[in-house]
Amino acid sequence: MNFENIKIPVLALRGLNIFPEMTISLDVQRDISVNAVNTAMKNEQVIFITAQKDAEVEKPEYSDLYSLGVVAIIKQILKLPDNNLRVLVKGIRLAQLEYVDSYTPYITGSIVPVCLDGIKKKTKATEATVRSILSLFDEYFNYTRHINSEVHSIISSSGEDFERFTDLVAANLDISVEKRQDLLETLSVSKRLKMLLKILTEENEILALKNSINEQVKESIDKNQREYYLREQLKVIHEELNGDSFNENEIDEYLKKLDSIAVSDEVYRKISKEIKRLQLMPDNSHEATVVRTYLDTVFDLPWNDETPEMTNPEKCKKILDKEHYGLQKVKERILEYLAVRELAPDKNGMILCLIGPPGVGKTSVVSSVASAMGRKFARLSLGGVRDEADIRGHRKTYIGSMPGRIINAVKNAGSSNAVILLDEIDKMASDFRGDPASALLEVLDKEQNHSFRDHYLEIPFDLSKVMFITTANTASSIPPALYDRLEIIELSSYTYLEKFNIAKKHLLPKQLKEHNVKSSVIRVTDSAIKEIIEHYTLEAGVRNLERELASVIRKAVYEIRTTKVDKITVGIKEVERFLGVRKFDEKNENDLSEPGVVNGLAYTSYGGTLLNIEATVLEGSGKVELTGQLGDIMKESARAAICYIRSKATKLSVDNSFYKDKDIHIHVPEGATPKDGPSAGITMATALVSALSGKAVRQDVAMTGEITIRGRVLPIGGLKEKALAAHRHKIYNIIIPYDNLKDITNIPEEIKDDFNFIPVKNMDEVIKHALI
Repeated sequence: MNFENIKIPVLALRGLNIFPEMTISLDVQRDISVNAVNTAMKNEQVIFITAQKDAEVEKPEYSDLYSLGVVAIIKQILKLPDNNLRVLVKGIRLAQLEYVDSYTPYITGSIVPVCLDGIKKKTKATEATVRSILSLFDEYFNYTRHINSEVHSIISSSGEDFERFTDLVAANLDISVEKRQDLLETLSVSKRLKMLLKILTEENEILALKNSINEQVKESIDKNQREYYLREQLKVIHEELNGDSFNENEIDEYLKKLDSIAVSDEVYRKISKEIKRLQLMPDNSHEATVVRTYLDTVFDLPWNDETPEMTNPEKCKKILDKEHYGLQKVKERILEYLAVRELAPDKNGMILCLIGPPGVGKTSVVSSVASAMGRKFARLSLGGVRDEADIRGHRKTYIGSMPGRIINAVKNAGSSNAVILLDEIDKMASDFRGDPASALLEVLDKEQNHSFRDHYLEIPFDLSKVMFITTANTASSIPPALYDRLEIIELSSYTYLEKFNIAKKHLLPKQLKEHNVKSSVIRVTDSAIKEIIEHYTLEAGVRNLERELASVIRKAVYEIRTTKVDKITVGIKEVERFLGVRKFDEKNENDLSEPGVVNGLAYTSYGGTLLNIEATVLEGSGKVELTGQLGDIMKESARAAICYIRSKATKLSVDNSFYKDKDIHIHVPEGATPKDGPSAGITMATALVSALSGKAVRQDVAMTGEITIRGRVLPIGGLKEKALAAHRHKIYNIIIPYDNLKDITNIPEEIKDDFNFIPVKNMDEVIKHALI
């Protein structure tokens, strides 16, 4: 076939190139390559094969291909799954890709044949070079053994045909694509022979070094196996002679530690067995290291170490009152426990759960409880924990295994009656690795935790003396089985007076100390603290209050340094200068009474909050739109409110056909925050009645309560938190369900008299007090 300036399909190879006389099997996957092969099969089975310069290029262009390649004949083709092909090709001759005609559906190019510059006269130098190459190739063949012996025979017998000889040798070298391409593009046979000589010399040196390294590694492994075999023999001999262990001091030390701790027979047998295992192991073996780590962990546990605790309730009360203002329920429960301990010293530890909004002192009070009782303290955060092994530990069979967080906390505390804080217990998750909340059931169950089994230890450990105190923002996220094992103490939001006292007695002195400033240099007046609380914070806890105080101190320090004054008094004016304009005005955000806008009260994991609910009525066909990221329960409350209004339309001065002729849109602002719960029922109903009747709603009134389709008002939870939220927003008239009157006693005395609680039994009473 004449290959002069013909256009044939082009097959681009990645990480591979071929030579004339070379037969090779190729797996073809790309669409352009599959199309090229299929086209070539229809046209004399001839195809031009060249290599890509960059194997990562998926759709190569002319510049991505080596121009010099090989014209090949397709010998055989086999169809594979997914439209792939396995092609057997044989290189015929060198050719140059002049240009590419098209790239789709396959690459088509114009090629011209290329001839090698052969050796016209055989010389002694040429003969010597060929023999050297054959000798080096024999050596290469012995090193690699990946070359077929038949191919090796063909190469050995082709020494007279120099062009064919160089092609065959180059084709069977395991070298980089770049080096193979350099050989392919070297058109002088004499230069090609010299290149092959150099490449084979280098490759044989590398292979010799590789074999030498492999031999050294093999000798090292054989030596280690021999030492292991001898050690095993020596162990048997020692056992027969009742001889001592190689590491007598270490074993003796472990045995002394075992005798010094008071443990059950089961634990004693388990530890003794591990010590005997260690005694029979080679010192430098991996398994010996695992056993040592296990024994060290076991002996580090406080099996008999108890901290003498303070059982005097009066002294404990003084310490708690000094470090924390308020939190009376927590303090009372601790003092009750100490009073009982005086009469019953064997009384086990209690398991408390402090539930309340962020920033009310749940975490910090636990540390104070530990110091007040004279016990050691350890804290572990469970927020985001989703692996059961974090609680129970990993079994020793796993590489890098370790005890769970509970055992680690006890070990770090160094006392078997420590106070351990399990922080953010409501933030645990679960996935395919297990449920850590379920793993905590055994830890927090007084009937079971006297013999808690960690997966790593595999022996029971007594946790009954440990005082576990957990914290959470909301009880709804705690699994019921776990919740049942906890003694719940609810911490409410701080009142204005509590925030003032906490800021004055604790937060301000703390910030002055952190900034290394004396109170005589920066004096913060009571009016300044009240200004910050009223107009720069609006929160359940005191975290933001502490941040604002820290900001005031920093700016005061800067002013002292820049103005060269000796001291500064921070009053209301200075607060506004340091913190900017007031963030929260004294007046309610919705002073103007208008139809369809109602102040509702909600209880979230962040405490109580004021929830403005808006309703509007449009001409339409009876559609109901609910927006503001409302949960399913709130949506049901809205439907119940609509049903109630339809049943009482005439009495409420509402058009009887509103549900057919009007579109209703109920919106709860702050749409980025998800909201749910039944206590907004009467708020939604009031907003709808107001919007449908055109009567405005009093904005000095807030309300909470669940509604039925017959208009009854059902009791709700979290009244204390909701009242505190209304107080923060300066709203003092609160409509509540009649059945919640009993909960008014829980509201702090310092704010209770500010409120006018309006108890209601049905929606008629709500409408009467709410609409203008």
